[in-house]
Amino acid sequence: MGAQRTSFEKLQRDRAKKAKAANKREKRQGRAEDDETLLAPDTEALLADDGHELTAGELLALVEELHRQYEAKEIEFDDFEERKIELLERLTVE
Repeated sequence: MGAQRTSFEKLQRDRAKKAKAANKREKRQGRAEDDETLLAPDTEALLADDGHELTAGELLALVEELHRQYEAKEIEFDDFEERKIELLERLTVE
């Protein structure tokens, strides 16, 4: 008994899946180049680690801005998580 051949529909699904993955990869690469322009100028100033400590209110405002960017699909989930962790590490608890 011979091996069963793949159906045409399965081949179409596989091709569509590969095309979708290629499009997603291209979008991610394009976003990586534009990633620096996503933050507002005042946000960039707050993120700069120039030695002064940010207040809890400033850090929470940055976290809110980060959530807004993620919900607006301006940044990917991985970038969102990395930045959120960095910000929350800078938050001091007394």
